Amino acid sequence: MLKRIAAIVVGLGAVGGLGFLAYAWYPAIAPVARPDPSSFSPAAVNRGAIVASGGYCAECHTRTDGTPGPELAGDFKMATPFGDIFSSNITPDPETGIGTWSLEAFRRAMWKGVDRNGTQLYPAFPFDHFTKMTDQDVTDLYAYLMTRPAIHLKPRDNTVPFPINIRLTGQGVWKLLFFTPGRYKNDPKHDAQWNRGAYLAQGDEHCGACHTPRNLMGAEKLSQEYDGAVIDGWIAPPLNEHNPTPVAWTENELFQYLRYGVAPLHGSAAGPMSPVPHRFLSKIPESDVRAIAHYYAEVDKSEHRSGQDDAAISRAMEMSGRDLTGPQTLDADARLYQGACGACHYNSGPQPVLGRPELALNNALWLDEPNNLYQVMLHGITAGEGQDNISMPSFYSGLSDHDMARIAAYLRRTRTTLPPWTDLEKKAAKARATLSAPPVNASH
Repeated sequence: MLKRIAAIVVGLGAVGGLGFLAYAWYPAIAPVARPDPSSFSPAAVNRGAIVASGGYCAECHTRTDGTPGPELAGDFKMATPFGDIFSSNITPDPETGIGTWSLEAFRRAMWKGVDRNGTQLYPAFPFDHFTKMTDQDVTDLYAYLMTRPAIHLKPRDNTVPFPINIRLTGQGVWKLLFFTPGRYKNDPKHDAQWNRGAYLAQGDEHCGACHTPRNLMGAEKLSQEYDGAVIDGWIAPPLNEHNPTPVAWTENELFQYLRYGVAPLHGSAAGPMSPVPHRFLSKIPESDVRAIAHYYAEVDKSEHRSGQDDAAISRAMEMSGRDLTGPQTLDADARLYQGACGACHYNSGPQPVLGRPELALNNALWLDEPNNLYQVMLHGITAGEGQDNISMPSFYSGLSDHDMARIAAYLRRTRTTLPPWTDLEKKAAKARATLSAPPVNASH
């Protein structure tokens, strides 16, 4: 009897194993000769350029550490909890890029996360978002990439350890648990602009890849979609109603931020977010940026929250000037803030001035941790990163960890109604350790 039960268990395991292999295994797709760039219509290439900008292809497929690499030639280092992953070369080089990939092979990579050779791709490549893209967009993107200069560059080897580096099983299991392939379907409960914004945000722009927290296996926690996450030492803030800023991210504020890199009531884009408006979304149609803003304004429930904006702005402006009565103030932390920050961040009118970000309204002070405040202090913001022609110097050399902690504590208690942050000096040191060297615009 026991032998029979054991045989049944072994048989079921074998059947399950064969079923899993049938799910996870893909055959290679035959290579093709590199397509002649002239075989693609200018209209398709132009549309593909827009798709590439919306998907930030150059951001993750261009090496930035060490000697910067050619655009789209890959070797961008992504440090993950599972090891370093280096992005692939997506120029049409036949040996190190995708020059021998057919459109069929390219579609499979975008929609299913499997390369031309049948290798499962790591989800550092956001195929879980790209699977939502239309055939037209994927075809146009292929036309654009195949007409770029072919760059011969082999990316460095990944450092993902065994057994995760066995992609057939590791990625096969990951996909079985977390991946649902399929194109975006319009939601009939919403209008065409909302659906266009949702399609872009969930697909090509893959906003959730940074703004949704991940589980221990590196998959997005869809039950906490857009709840915010830590990226490269910065906090990608919540994009939903959990965003803590006292003034709602209205459709207009979102559009200004996404299109121009600065929102009148929320400040400038900085850090990993800075290239999004300046390098990429500035190159896609304005109507698409408005659609994304329209979508996220609904996700953020801004229509229901904006009724408190006037009171919040009034309170913020009062907070801004409450302790800044002049050098004679008895608050030593206020004097430190005055000397380092006050000249550029003081607002005295009924509304903040666009070139003077009002910190009492900024995400950085209202988040659960001081990451973003510290990162901006250390990195600064160049004239090309935030608002045009307005910069903030790095205080990497000008402020000690103790000084940064004092300013953070002062701003948290005078500009917000939230509990104080803890272990501020230790967290300042941790943020400083993420920089390998002082920024070139560091103050002295």
